[in-house]
Amino acid sequence: MDTLYAFQAETLDGKTVGLDQYSGKVLLIVNVASECGFTPQYKGLQDLYARYAARGFEILGFPCNQFGKQEPGDAAQIGSFCEKNYGVTFPMFAKVDVNGANAHPLYKYLTEKEPGVLGIEAIKWNFTKFLVDRNGNIVKRFAPITKPEAIANDVEKLL
Repeated sequence: MDTLYAFQAETLDGKTVGLDQYSGKVLLIVNVASECGFTPQYKGLQDLYARYAARGFEILGFPCNQFGKQEPGDAAQIGSFCEKNYGVTFPMFAKVDVNGANAHPLYKYLTEKEPGVLGIEAIKWNFTKFLVDRNGNIVKRFAPITKPEAIANDVEKLL
């Protein structure tokens, strides 16, 4: 597929949505987990979302259990955890694989278009972030250690 908008994903509540509904918005696509050392980044992500959503910014959260089995819950548990502990209101999707033969097609696309350090495509850990401009171009890939607040300037430039 040639464009990010050609993909579909299932939401936590089981609905299939086309990513074309996010066309014209700045996106931050993040693989997340509830039992990870980086899980507190949910707060920073929600703060970014609250700050910029009205200007056309969306965060798309994709739970993943591939790294240390740190996302063991089902969709209801994940949704409840995110809302209760971090007040998450940005779109959350069903649990996916981000690496390997069963990787979600969106993540195959993201890692091919924006490989990591030394051109290694694989996602290294939870909370890897992809910043996408309003035209669907992947602008930058951020490592898990990059805190959401450190991305604010990059988001601001695209808005």
